Amino acid sequence: MGIFMKQAPLPESNKPAEKKWIDRGMLMTILALAWPTMLEQFMQTAVQYIDTAMVGSLGTRAMAAVGSTGTVNWLIGSTISAVGVGFLAYIAKAFGAGEETAAKRAVSQAVLITLILGIFFTAVTVSLSGMVPVWMQVDVNIREMASQYFLILYLPMLPRTASIIFGTVLRSAGDTKSPMKIGVLVNLINVVLNFLLIYPAREISLFSLRLQVWGAGLGVIGAAAASAIAFTAGGICITYVLWKHPVVSPRGQGFSPDMQILRPCLKVAFPNMLQRFGTSLGYVAFAAMINSLGETSTAAHTIANTVESAFYIPGYGMQTAAATLAGNAYGARDGRRMKDLASVFIPLEMILMICSGACLFFTAPGLMRLFSASDEVIRLGTSVLRMVAVSEPFYGFSIIIEGFMMGVGRTKTPFVYNITGMWLVRIVGTFICTQLLGLGLIFAWACMIAHNLLLFVLFFICYVRGVWNPLSTSVQTG
Repeated sequence: MGIFMKQAPLPESNKPAEKKWIDRGMLMTILALAWPTMLEQFMQTAVQYIDTAMVGSLGTRAMAAVGSTGTVNWLIGSTISAVGVGFLAYIAKAFGAGEETAAKRAVSQAVLITLILGIFFTAVTVSLSGMVPVWMQVDVNIREMASQYFLILYLPMLPRTASIIFGTVLRSAGDTKSPMKIGVLVNLINVVLNFLLIYPAREISLFSLRLQVWGAGLGVIGAAAASAIAFTAGGICITYVLWKHPVVSPRGQGFSPDMQILRPCLKVAFPNMLQRFGTSLGYVAFAAMINSLGETSTAAHTIANTVESAFYIPGYGMQTAAATLAGNAYGARDGRRMKDLASVFIPLEMILMICSGACLFFTAPGLMRLFSASDEVIRLGTSVLRMVAVSEPFYGFSIIIEGFMMGVGRTKTPFVYNITGMWLVRIVGTFICTQLLGLGLIFAWACMIAHNLLLFVLFFICYVRGVWNPLSTSVQTG
């Protein structure tokens, strides 16, 4: 069973002597759900670091070719993830209400949607691989390399879709360990294949030994092939785990479209999908404007994005736990528990993000040096990383409140907030700064930070007004 289904009933909220016990028990449940997701994301980020360092050793042009289409990956991946959010809200609520049969029916529909989306995105990405670098304003000297990298990376789109949606399904049932284990396997495969496919045959030193190591010497193409093979292995493994899972296996369920399940799932997923599509499209426009600043800015932006991603792990790991537990409490109609979840999640998240931001601020120069030998790239990347480090705690608050709202199916408000911030603040601001005023990367990242701060203000107002909590009228204040 999922973690949240194993908890003992909460004591009555009017017993102040037991309030500490509630907080401790809830904290342990949160951490039990969050740590596997955090570890999984940490491993993914570690591999991104290794990928970036390996490709970075090939030179600035190779780094720019790989990073120039990275935001398209966010666009596609986040759109698929949004569909997973619809199933997460439905399944978590069904388990909270004790409706396991409905939850399993939803899983079978998730399998159907995975097949449809996987085939669709494979066709789209493969057919457009030659045009994407042009649309992204990639330097003409590296467009062919960027196009080849993009094509190979997206050939296994079906297993990548399975990894995203099936991972979300497992987490919605409280199983965060299975996706974590598969993520570790995928990352190990990726690193080993990077080592073998990127570099040519060479001699390495191992203690006092000199060893001859085989290498394909494929460079950027080898990095893409390593990722594609690892993604395929991950998709196969997570499909097998889902099929054999004791709680959410779709075995015995029908796979024809069931609108009683799909309608509420898509009702939740659609605003989130529009939000993620719109914000990711904004990332594409943002990156295109940065690409137009030249190879140095593109490389600094790519490396800084990779470095920064590690420091958001506490935030997004906690968001997954928040969405699952909020959906579970909503399904059980437990207003007291919903309120208690916020009282534990918010301070915990803020503390984690303050520590994370401080760590990023002080380690930024050293981390940039891991990926580039260019003094200009290091200087630019350090500056923008220290800027964004200050805003991390504020963004962490937004992440948690948005997680609660995803878990209870309230995705329209986050859609409005995120689209407004992305397009009216980040994109318009960056266009004015870089395209009209001729300013550089630092001003583009300043617009990004302004976007994050606006989200904090909007989600704080949302929290104070109780918009995030559909059970707010039933929460006792005593």
